[in-house]
Amino acid sequence: MTTPNSGCPFHAATATEAIVHAEGAQLDFSRSMSYGDYLQLDTLLNAQKPLSPEHDELLFIVQHQTSELWMKLMLHELHAAIAHIAQDQLPAAFKMLARVSKIMEQLVHAWDVLATMTPPEYSAIRPYLAQSSGFQSHQYRCLEFALGNKNPAMLQPHAHRPDLLAQVRAAYAAPSLYDEALRLLARRGLPLPAQHLERDWTQAHRPDAAVEQAWLSVYRDTERHWDLYQLGEKLADLEDAFRLWRFRHLTTVERIIGLKRGTGGTGGTSYLRQMLDVVLFPEIWTLRTAL
Repeated sequence: MTTPNSGCPFHAATATEAIVHAEGAQLDFSRSMSYGDYLQLDTLLNAQKPLSPEHDELLFIVQHQTSELWMKLMLHELHAAIAHIAQDQLPAAFKMLARVSKIMEQLVHAWDVLATMTPPEYSAIRPYLAQSSGFQSHQYRCLEFALGNKNPAMLQPHAHRPDLLAQVRAAYAAPSLYDEALRLLARRGLPLPAQHLERDWTQAHRPDAAVEQAWLSVYRDTERHWDLYQLGEKLADLEDAFRLWRFRHLTTVERIIGLKRGTGGTGGTSYLRQMLDVVLFPEIWTLRTAL
């Protein structure tokens, strides 16, 4: 049964107004900080500057800007997790690593939105991108380096910006998440070769049977090494999510541009296919065969 005027917009508006007043909601922000003030929404929402007259360019910009925001949070969490592992503070690190994996899930689903852009729609805005490409994201490069995928050539795209180059170079020279995990295993008494404990951190980790044996000791005696076992699984979760992100990146690019070269000069899908083969924490995966 409906009340008189229940379908009337004016009636609904006055009812909503009554609820707002009854709840005591603050409505005057002339002398206090508002939601928009706190989030600096004027700056944020004015950061989208399409260069073309095309309707779909805003989607492309928002997709990549929001990805950069998520990557900012990922780096915040990942750096803190690495520091906690270095200090043997695993519970806090587990929470942070779980959050990074969840952020990766968000980024995976973000490709679903960009995939609504068709090849003709992208072709219309592509000339306006010039040579800009996600390949040049300094945050993404810091993320790759923090996860152990070290490549000195990836410093070069940032050489024109000393401030960004300093950030990327610091990530390149620092121990990765996996490096700190291995040093933790050694501190817990698991036998690990010295070259994995103090080395040139600019070099990517290379698979080692001795490292696999250390992880196997953890996985074969989970009660004794419960927190290290949980660390191994958090690493597996993170790499699993990262692989899904890379795969969806590949399929979205192939769906939109086919086999064309990328705007940044890479082979496009051919480059992305090669990235699918990069393994960040190799022994975490190979131990499963040996178990």
